Amino acid sequence: MSPGPATDAGVFARTFEGCVVELGVASGRVVGVSFPDDVPADADSDHPLLDRIGAYLDGEADQFDDVQVALTVPTSHRSILEAVRNVPHGETVSVARIARLAGLDDEDDDDLRTVEAALRENPVPLFVPDHRVEGPGATPDEVVRLLRSVESGS
Repeated sequence: MSPGPATDAGVFARTFEGCVVELGVASGRVVGVSFPDDVPADADSDHPLLDRIGAYLDGEADQFDDVQVALTVPTSHRSILEAVRNVPHGETVSVARIARLAGLDDEDDDDLRTVEAALRENPVPLFVPDHRVEGPGATPDEVVRLLRSVESGS
């Protein structure tokens, strides 16, 4: 997906039923996603990804796997977040499952703590869908409930 020159950098946000989604975009890549209480005054509401998020929140299945993200995270977290990115729409997996998918030992406490740290520090929730993991994440609990409800169709 190529957002185009008008939307390849900046802060974009929109209010949707149930939450506000804010995107930070640089060089056409999503560098940050947050869920503030209100739309920031300096945010632009016009971005194609916000349109897709709106459709997703209205029940349209979207894996967002074509969205370019810039993961500026420690090397030890990269494979974990890439594994999370591959969890299919509508599924929920355990921290141990993510550890295995990332090539870590799901019985090693240090590896499990590394997975949990990567989830908590996820800079681009929704596009790295930590709401699909039963464990800590960067997505606020009320947004996790909303996203899981959307994906389950209830």
